[in-house]
Amino acid sequence: MVRAIMIQGTGSNVGKSVLVAGLARAYTRRGLRVAPFKPQNMSNNAAVTENGGEIGRAQALQARAAKRPTHTDMNPILLKPETDTGAQIIVQGQRAGTMKAGDYRKDKSKLLGAALESFDRLCSDADLVLIEGAGSPAETNLRKGDIANMGFACAAGVPVVLVGDIHRGGVIAQIVGTQAVLDSGDLEMIKGFAVNRFKGDVSLFDDGRDDIAARTGWPCLGVVPWFHDAWKLPAEDMMDIRSHTGGACKVVVPQLERMANFDDLDPLSAEPGVTVEIIPAGRPLPGDADLVLLPGSKSTIGDLTYFRAQGWDTDLYAHVRRGGHVLGLCGGYQMLGKTIADPDGVDGRPGTVEGLGLLDVTTTMAGKKQVTLRTARSVLGDDPVTGYEIHMGRTEGPDCYRAWLKIEDRPEGASDETGRIRGSYLHGIFSSDAFRARYLQQLGATSDLSYEEGVEEALDALADHLEQHMNLDHLLELAASPKKT
Repeated sequence: MVRAIMIQGTGSNVGKSVLVAGLARAYTRRGLRVAPFKPQNMSNNAAVTENGGEIGRAQALQARAAKRPTHTDMNPILLKPETDTGAQIIVQGQRAGTMKAGDYRKDKSKLLGAALESFDRLCSDADLVLIEGAGSPAETNLRKGDIANMGFACAAGVPVVLVGDIHRGGVIAQIVGTQAVLDSGDLEMIKGFAVNRFKGDVSLFDDGRDDIAARTGWPCLGVVPWFHDAWKLPAEDMMDIRSHTGGACKVVVPQLERMANFDDLDPLSAEPGVTVEIIPAGRPLPGDADLVLLPGSKSTIGDLTYFRAQGWDTDLYAHVRRGGHVLGLCGGYQMLGKTIADPDGVDGRPGTVEGLGLLDVTTTMAGKKQVTLRTARSVLGDDPVTGYEIHMGRTEGPDCYRAWLKIEDRPEGASDETGRIRGSYLHGIFSSDAFRARYLQQLGATSDLSYEEGVEEALDALADHLEQHMNLDHLLELAASPKKT
């Protein structure tokens, strides 16, 4: 009979996603059929599933850790922020519309049925379902109608383990304080706690661990030291994006306000010969860049305005004059063209705006949203490329005749006459080793890295790490059969 357990955090970004990925790999190696699940997620770094929908990138990594195909049921409610007050809502993998934050808070309980439906389907084909919460259950102002934390745990009848992040400081207050604000019904769901991201000698926290246990009455399932290879795993949250110092080849990435699908950067960060530098607002693009990479965006026109407000357009033109390379992916590709037309207001207010003008193409925001896994080949070298499309709009113009990728018999992407400025709708292309090596060669860098093997090794190392520092036998004993919904 299937069992389930939910990992909730004392706050956002305490390491829940990575912990669930490590647990998924550890229990899969023990012979269990494991499925990851997150009822509600908020992220613009989405993954395309094998059944043709969208889920959070973290759930895709967790599915990989569990050695099972990705499916939209693993993350039935996905919120993709478009503005400070509104987000696109994805329900069971498909776009369901856009909603203001206040309206979503009023209506979110209606989405609990979809979450439970997806959860039930996952349970029908698993021995263990590992559920990840979102944010913190201690946000009592969000408890009414909650579907992300205790609201889901109570509805599905699944036990909870609460995780605190000692690296932030105040972990005793994080965990004990969470207990203090929860009502009795929610408290009954919590069966234990864990402390994550400890640096140094773990034994130095023995007294702190015991104090938490004494104050809460909950058993400790482990104090987990900092996992130093976590950077090798695809990140989901923009808070996790970091510059990575490698070799002399420098890839510069402007950090757009609504940056999306930035997993494109992960294989480049893993390259020993490449330095990936993320440029925050208020800083100029460095003049010594070999490549400026314009990433995807959830709000292309808004991020183009933001790009210009930082003065990055002036920096980019100077980079091109120096002979530098430019690559735009998805929203970044659209920005590189002459114009972006949005007649129906798909991306914001209806109208047409000028692009950066580095590619002789134009974009129209219209048509059905493309959410598709793709296999392609490079025009130069005929290297195999795997990736995915996840975008609105179509792009066309003379530079599309210099496409540098081909999907079956269809040309994909655009290039200027020098070949130094390129754009494409295809995400994930740098995870293909032969293609990445050939592309980096044009920038003066060499590569013999097997990126996918590195991710697998990191997942196995993470599972080993948790086997050593968490009581996984006890955690599995705490998992329980969910109630029928």
